Amino acid sequence: MKTKSIASLLLTTALTFAAAGVASAQDKTVKIGALSDQSGLYADLGGPGSTLAAQMAVEDSGLAAKGWKIDIISGDHQNKPDIGTAIARQWFDVDKVDIIVDVPNSGVALAVNNVIKEKNGVYINSGAATSDLSNAQCSPNTVHWTYDTYMLAHTTGQALVKAGGDSWFFLTADYAFGAALERDTTAVVTANGGKVIGGVKHPLNTPDFSSFLLQAQSSKAKIIGLANAGGDTTNTIKQAAEFGIGRGGQKLAALLLFLTDVKAIGLETAQGLNFTETFYWDMNDQTRAFSKRFAEKMKNNAPPTMVQAGVYAGVRHYLKALDALGGNPHDGVKVVEKMKSMPTEDDLFGKGEIQPNGRTIHNAYLFEVKKPSESKGPWDFYKLVGTVPGDQAFTPLSESKCALLKK
Repeated sequence: MKTKSIASLLLTTALTFAAAGVASAQDKTVKIGALSDQSGLYADLGGPGSTLAAQMAVEDSGLAAKGWKIDIISGDHQNKPDIGTAIARQWFDVDKVDIIVDVPNSGVALAVNNVIKEKNGVYINSGAATSDLSNAQCSPNTVHWTYDTYMLAHTTGQALVKAGGDSWFFLTADYAFGAALERDTTAVVTANGGKVIGGVKHPLNTPDFSSFLLQAQSSKAKIIGLANAGGDTTNTIKQAAEFGIGRGGQKLAALLLFLTDVKAIGLETAQGLNFTETFYWDMNDQTRAFSKRFAEKMKNNAPPTMVQAGVYAGVRHYLKALDALGGNPHDGVKVVEKMKSMPTEDDLFGKGEIQPNGRTIHNAYLFEVKKPSESKGPWDFYKLVGTVPGDQAFTPLSESKCALLKK
């Protein structure tokens, strides 16, 4: 009798686990958290537009017709790591969020990265630039979409050095992103025979760059590298024009420039700037069609930025992975592993892949800002200079410091 009871208990336990597995496979509920800067210097490049991009990805996935229930919530991290992590914990512990997307600001992004690993969620970052997300601080729960500081340095930075810009002075935002971009660009400059003769750090979201620009001007460096982004970049470039820095023979290197930045600066001032992006709304028929739909839903009728396009593409791939799994296991590592096993392909970035370290690989494009006379419309800002294949634009796995590659 005792043997029979144990056998019965084991059978019951096995059936219970089997039933739980079936239930998990049939669970078709998903909650997405779009965590961004909703009101500050990065709101235009991410913010409400990133939330819209996630919504469009859900609509275009077709999963609702297959019985899936997918909800999206948004939050404002205000460019403060403590606020970002507090929101992330609330979302996972109370709101039962499965995935967090966007998260511009590298300081916030790295802090949230740790929370998501702890909670075993999914993290698709398209807004932060630091290459550490797929290198020194990589995580099995994280996918870094769109761009990073290594790519910016090895495209824009390298092109400028090879064009004769062999002496640099950095004007750097004083937080994780600025430090990473200056670090990665310095490595490229020196590797290509150039030298960095100085630099200065500025507070995030500062309105007055005059003292920093005077230091850069007095350095006589051929290139003034702007290791900042968003409102800081637009203010720097506008004030540099007022100082007549370009007329003095020095060249500004906008190491990270977005479509919304060019709009804010104006073509008259921004014309001739060289920079790199991985998405532009006017690249082909597919990007134009998506951007038209996106702009019609935006209050200012703006096409998507590179960051917002990355949110869309990342969420689409995530949902494809869940569909392939047959349900939501609510297990971040398992879902990310599935995402990595599937090639990426969408209308915005084309074909690519997610490397074992979480870095998404796709082409990068060198652009130049058009002259006002060359622009044919309100958002017709870029002309293509060159294309850098993804396997040349991003950190080679052989150089990655990601611990996941050692397993």
